[in-house]
Amino acid sequence: DLPFKPKYLVTFTVGYAQKENINRAVKKFSDNFAILLFHYDGRVTEWDEFEWSKRAIHISVSKQTKWWYAKRFLHPDIVAAYEYIFIWDEDLGVDHFNAEEYIKLVKKNGLDISQPGLEPDRGLTWQMTKRRGDREVHKETEERPGWCADPHLPPCAAFVEIMAPVFSREAWRCVWHMIQNDLVHGWGLDFALRKCVEPAHEKIGVVDSQWIVHQVVPSLGNQGKAEGGKPAWEGVRARCRKEWGMFQTRLADAEKAYYKMMGITPPNSTLV
Repeated sequence: DLPFKPKYLVTFTVGYAQKENINRAVKKFSDNFAILLFHYDGRVTEWDEFEWSKRAIHISVSKQTKWWYAKRFLHPDIVAAYEYIFIWDEDLGVDHFNAEEYIKLVKKNGLDISQPGLEPDRGLTWQMTKRRGDREVHKETEERPGWCADPHLPPCAAFVEIMAPVFSREAWRCVWHMIQNDLVHGWGLDFALRKCVEPAHEKIGVVDSQWIVHQVVPSLGNQGKAEGGKPAWEGVRARCRKEWGMFQTRLADAEKAYYKMMGITPPNSTLV
């Protein structure tokens, strides 16, 4: 048995080029956190220059993404010992983040799915994930006109992004089953997370007082294949968009099949 059993798990999907950023990030997590690095570039032993790396768990498969790893190595039964699971990208600035304080706020506010607020000046896509300076946590926002058919649905509520999500043990058991083996970039998952908690607009939220900066380093930036004179990252982005559409179709089909099996008349729209 381990002399000390961590309560929480944090995973980073990493390339060696981001080693200094990951080193800064890991230092924001106390000994209550097990550290797991998924290596997409095959470089593992070099990380031993950091003392914490010798205690971390390392999994290396070339040119894969964090959702590919998560589906294969983070089965809910395997990670059941951890109360919360952080599944984070490698390009996050954490100067204003403390993991222990974050956990306290998540528990205080009853969040089963969450993320830190994002610095509004960098890498911001959605209003929901923008940090608010006047509160600890928020669970809803206003978006651009016409973007939210219902104030309790994404992207105005029940919504976090996939760059830095945090899941409770119970929520992860549902989310893991929603991840598709072959749709490795996870696009569209953020809009579907609400199906894993009830009521979603109360149990999904953004922690403002522990916030991060998204540095916008393209995922697997130099790992894609350059074609037709276009940079490699453009190919990765094109696959992301294709996967998003495929995920939406599969989710809609699964819901139709479920309603039919249960003998329930489906609502007019189940996707946002």
